[in-house]
Amino acid sequence: MAGRGRPKAELVLTDEERDTLVSWSRRRTSAQALALRCRIVLACADGLSNSEVADRLGVSRPTVGKWRSRFVERRLAGLVDEDRPGAPRKITDEQVEAVVVDTLESTPRNATHWSRASMAEHSGLSKSTVGRIWKAFRLKPHQSETFKLSKDPLFIDKVRDVVGLYLDPPERAVVLCVDEKSQVQALDRSQPVLPMMPGMPERRTHDYVRNGITSLFAALDMATGTVIGAIHRRHRATEYRKFLIKIDKEVPADLDVHIICDNYATHKTDAIQKWLAAHPRFHVHFIPTGSSWLNMVERWFGELTTKLLQRGVHKSVPALEADIRAWIDNWNEDPRPYVWTKTADEILDSIAAFCKRTSGARH
Repeated sequence: MAGRGRPKAELVLTDEERDTLVSWSRRRTSAQALALRCRIVLACADGLSNSEVADRLGVSRPTVGKWRSRFVERRLAGLVDEDRPGAPRKITDEQVEAVVVDTLESTPRNATHWSRASMAEHSGLSKSTVGRIWKAFRLKPHQSETFKLSKDPLFIDKVRDVVGLYLDPPERAVVLCVDEKSQVQALDRSQPVLPMMPGMPERRTHDYVRNGITSLFAALDMATGTVIGAIHRRHRATEYRKFLIKIDKEVPADLDVHIICDNYATHKTDAIQKWLAAHPRFHVHFIPTGSSWLNMVERWFGELTTKLLQRGVHKSVPALEADIRAWIDNWNEDPRPYVWTKTADEILDSIAAFCKRTSGARH
């Protein structure tokens, strides 16, 4: 039986054309539209019908037909967007590609990353042109973000365990995020702080005097947002055990206690394990190593730092401790619980996508 539909244009590639198409479709710096057109042509050259190519690449059949015909008529040049009306371009595709490739794959001799000025000098283009190219390709060499992938062999199990407690806490139980903020410094400026005035911000000296340190133990109740705090001059297993005793006294006796904490050595000593065994209502859940973002008390520590410690002035450790206790009391008068929204599957999918995206990056 004769095939139905409009006959498709026959498409045969030379070895050179195939190599070029494969290179354009795989190179990270290629425009995504051009890379898709290359994949369409390669699939057509493998003998697939327009419908099969459309299904495989997730595009419409007219799109496949368009680029099949364009390639047959004009070969590789047919895959490039047609000229648009207006003044002729002064920057060639080769110059744009050179800027993108150099930005991604090289660094200047005297710096760790390119600036608009250094790239302009290197490429012979203006700084504004370099800026427009970077904006078009979403390149920001001046920015850098930190990341750390956990190497915990039980990473997936621990993520599911902790996130499960956040999203679906057990009945007749309290979920507490526990951690220590160790070595909190009592800092005093070398000269008095000048208060804010109209047209003038608060001013403080850049140097300071250290007046000692203390450590804060905190347990954030995920349901209510309240915090159980304890301050000790040291943060050994002995102090951690005292903090567990305080939690045991403050949480109603008819509730189980689920503690989320990190893998710090003081949380796993024999003395702590013995105490936990004697208090079976306590259940400990460890976050994966290198995953402090999973412990919500870190978010609360961040607020404590920015709202009290960062700009605070303390002439002694007792003064610092008194301010911390007062800040916790004030917080507990109007607690604001943090709401966890992402499921474990969403987190794991996000990490998998990040790994896939960066697997070919230069180390």
